[in-house]
Amino acid sequence: MRNLPNILTWSRIVIIPILIFLMMQVPAWCSWAALGLYTYACITDFFDGYLARKWNVVSPIGKFLDPIADKLLIAAILMTLAALDRLYDYWIIPAMVILIREIFIAGLREYLGPLNIKLPVSLLAKWKTTSQMFCLGFLIVGPHAQDVLPFGLTSLEVGHWLLALAAILAVITGWNYTVIGFQHILNNAEKK
Repeated sequence: MRNLPNILTWSRIVIIPILIFLMMQVPAWCSWAALGLYTYACITDFFDGYLARKWNVVSPIGKFLDPIADKLLIAAILMTLAALDRLYDYWIIPAMVILIREIFIAGLREYLGPLNIKLPVSLLAKWKTTSQMFCLGFLIVGPHAQDVLPFGLTSLEVGHWLLALAAILAVITGWNYTVIGFQHILNNAEKK
């Protein structure tokens, strides 16, 4: 537990309540502070795994906590955005697609783990994560970034369309992982 990658992972979990509290406040500076914390979480999401592999300190607790920290962060932010009415009307659907996919794939990975079967992260899944990270950033600052973007775009519009892109990529990658996972499950059943 006492290595920097694990500390970075834990810190992502610890900041979630602070980030959510800031998102729910009215002053613009709170949304920008929340964006700062979210940016920190995105950066540490990359560096915890990178440093663990580079320094050869990959640990069971790190492998366990990293995906949980990711899911907790995404779920907490999406629920808060819905509560703040930044995911209004049909924009809640892409958010639900992403949450359902994350929970399903986490369960699939959990099932495949004892069988020593890993689902490698695909390039398309990395694109999904990237679009998801950016969309949440735009949605966090929401109404406080309306005059910042060019071409008359609002932060909410950009965030919504990136959320839709992330949901489409979530469906595609979720399907790909499901097919691969079930092939392994069926192959394993045939061997018995």
